[in-house]
Amino acid sequence: MRLMGLLEIVTVLVAVTALASLLNVWYFRLPSSIGVTVVGLLFSLLTLGLVAAGVPAARGAVDTLRSVDFDGFVFQGVLSFLLFAGAMGLNSHALWQLRGPVLTFALLSTVLSTFLVGGLVYGLLGLFGLQLPLVLCLLFGALISPTDPVAVLALLKQARVPEKMETVVAGESLFNDGVGVVLFTILAGLAASAGAHAGHGPELSVAGVLGFFGQEALGGLALGSLLGYLGWLGLKSQHDFTTEVLVSLAIVMTCTALGEHLHVSAPLAAVAAGLLVGSLTDRQPGALSSREKFDAFWHLTDELLNVFLFFMLALEVVVLRFSPQALGLGLLAIPLVLFSRALSVQVPFSLLQRTAQFTPFTRRVMVWGGMRGALSVAMAFTLPASEGRDLFLVMTYCVVIFSIVVQGLTMSGLAARAAAAAGEGGTGGSGAAVLHSAH
Repeated sequence: MRLMGLLEIVTVLVAVTALASLLNVWYFRLPSSIGVTVVGLLFSLLTLGLVAAGVPAARGAVDTLRSVDFDGFVFQGVLSFLLFAGAMGLNSHALWQLRGPVLTFALLSTVLSTFLVGGLVYGLLGLFGLQLPLVLCLLFGALISPTDPVAVLALLKQARVPEKMETVVAGESLFNDGVGVVLFTILAGLAASAGAHAGHGPELSVAGVLGFFGQEALGGLALGSLLGYLGWLGLKSQHDFTTEVLVSLAIVMTCTALGEHLHVSAPLAAVAAGLLVGSLTDRQPGALSSREKFDAFWHLTDELLNVFLFFMLALEVVVLRFSPQALGLGLLAIPLVLFSRALSVQVPFSLLQRTAQFTPFTRRVMVWGGMRGALSVAMAFTLPASEGRDLFLVMTYCVVIFSIVVQGLTMSGLAARAAAAAGEGGTGGSGAAVLHSAH
């Protein structure tokens, strides 16, 4: 792609995203991420209608969108920035106190959901006479299981839910993104080893899988911790705001580049780096020239990337190949995914309840607030070329859009009830301490 062509594409996408944001503010007045998704869907449907009518400009718009590498944009672009910003905004002391529940939910719930969704979808497809390999159904389970409650966290904070609840929800969402990507990579490797598609993956054995998981997950956390600490040394060695921003950007981008080169999880590296930088700047706030400006920069970066990402997600509908059967299976997948999420949260919740106390509505908020987002769609685009690839793309899109629009729009009421129940029970308190003031 020539440079001018790339510049033109980026310019058009940013301009249309800005227009979508304006339309949301003027007419819909929804939370920004949800609002631009709705506007983007309307824009996509209008474009498809114009394509059907034979309008050349609409066909050109579709060709332009098809030229955008969405999964590359997510994995090599915004994901690490979003995870770093989210992790840096967490109260590391509160997260450390709840490290057991957070890691248990992030790991056990994601694994359980992967196999529950994969098994149920395998059975569902069999009912419609579609005999796809089980490993491909498990790949769908892995890509749809990581939650992305970015839009929900703002609602939780506005509702002033208890600190413990917000920490568990936010912490799980950060870590299960990395766990989900690792699981997806492992299953893709197993599919390759089993001959489902050409490629290279981990050895088809328990030892090979565990070794690969350890390399990706533990290696990512180690890399992020190292880069976060080195970046912190650079941050506190001077008091120039521009340099501090550049150092923090370098941390995130190095996590992505080195993670891919060293074959470790870049998402988990970004989470570890963000947690370490946030924790150290909490302990020594005077080390930064202006903590308020630094937090404000990352808050703005987080918001802008989220809005752009959600709008891009909505536009991707024009590149999918819908069929009545695929659309029907996508709608049926929604309750299956919700059921799997509820069960995968209930199991660790029951185990942890013996040793940990949870505030009222925690389980409900985790289930209904476990929204799926762009990460799921990005992984779906990397599925191997096969008979079921287009089907799984449509199913993923149906679940994600339902999650963002329906679950996102109804979460404020549930969050308010959770805050009220906690207050009545005497266990409430502002969740503001969980996130820094800028977040």
